[in-house]
Amino acid sequence: MTPMQSLNIVPFVSVDNMMKLVLHLGIERVLTDLAGCIEADFRRWESFDKTPRVASHSAVGVIELMPTSDGEMYGFKYVNGHPKNTSAGLQTVTAFGLLAEVDTGYPVLLTEMTILTALRTAAMSALAARHLAPEGATTMAMIGNGAQAEFQALAFRAICGVTHLRLYDIDPVATAKCARNLASSGLTLTRCRSAEEAIEGAGIITTCTADKHHATILTDNMVGAGVHINAVGGDCPGKTELHRDILLRSSIFVEYPPQTRVEGEIQQLAPDHPVTELWQVITGAVAGRTGARQITLFDSVGFAIEDFSALRYIHERLKTLPYSEPLDMIADPDDPRDLYGMLLRAGAKAV
Repeated sequence: MTPMQSLNIVPFVSVDNMMKLVLHLGIERVLTDLAGCIEADFRRWESFDKTPRVASHSAVGVIELMPTSDGEMYGFKYVNGHPKNTSAGLQTVTAFGLLAEVDTGYPVLLTEMTILTALRTAAMSALAARHLAPEGATTMAMIGNGAQAEFQALAFRAICGVTHLRLYDIDPVATAKCARNLASSGLTLTRCRSAEEAIEGAGIITTCTADKHHATILTDNMVGAGVHINAVGGDCPGKTELHRDILLRSSIFVEYPPQTRVEGEIQQLAPDHPVTELWQVITGAVAGRTGARQITLFDSVGFAIEDFSALRYIHERLKTLPYSEPLDMIADPDDPRDLYGMLLRAGAKAV
């Protein structure tokens, strides 16, 4: 097969192959690698096209497209968020993504991103905490023990050195599931009966719940000085987890303000409330944590550059790993002006 003949063949990573790839490399290695890719791309933040994700909201959920480009490659992710799905035995979040060359517009990768999004979200959380969390913090409260919890826990273990995880969910079955899945992780696990109990002694607090409404997972009196809050669950309009007064006491760090002000915890605040873009902390342009009593808050909603980083990571791994299958998805006739003739010749062969 010549290079021109192979242009219509796109590597496709199925769910099965994504699991094989992650298990082959090791989950904590993948999380660490993804954090490295995201950090590298955040360091060249100004090279990317940036726009808030294109969202189609309904009463029961949201469907979104998340595009970006660095001028050489273009990537997008399709992702949904439907909290009601859990009650029907379905995933709250599903996703797939595509990476393409800017010069030709031809795709070079199509992949599932349900698993990959869970991995990159956790990697992003831990990357932010590495720059913002109090020095020496080894205990994390994990409030919300659903589909994202184990990924968050392993990312903080691998990237931030967390050794003790305090678990709480309003559904004890979810906590039991999380504890069971992490039993051999090397983390010390404590099951807690309330959010208040979970945050006792925790230098890092992660909130990751699914319900699409203005919730108060943490109240102001629960949060003491010096902690880092990793707020993951508030990721669309009308969905928050933290009491507004916590935000007013915190130094807030975000991915992309035009998106976070609509979707994140800071949708509760005035449009001009000061926030710091995380890429500026990563590049050293501005300070992150500046004092022992400072409350730092990463208002995480997920941004397209993080998905771009994940896509290019998978694309690079496939150069040496066999975890994809060829997908014939681009019509590419011998004569690019004769697409109809290609159809006719196929019909003649079929006869």
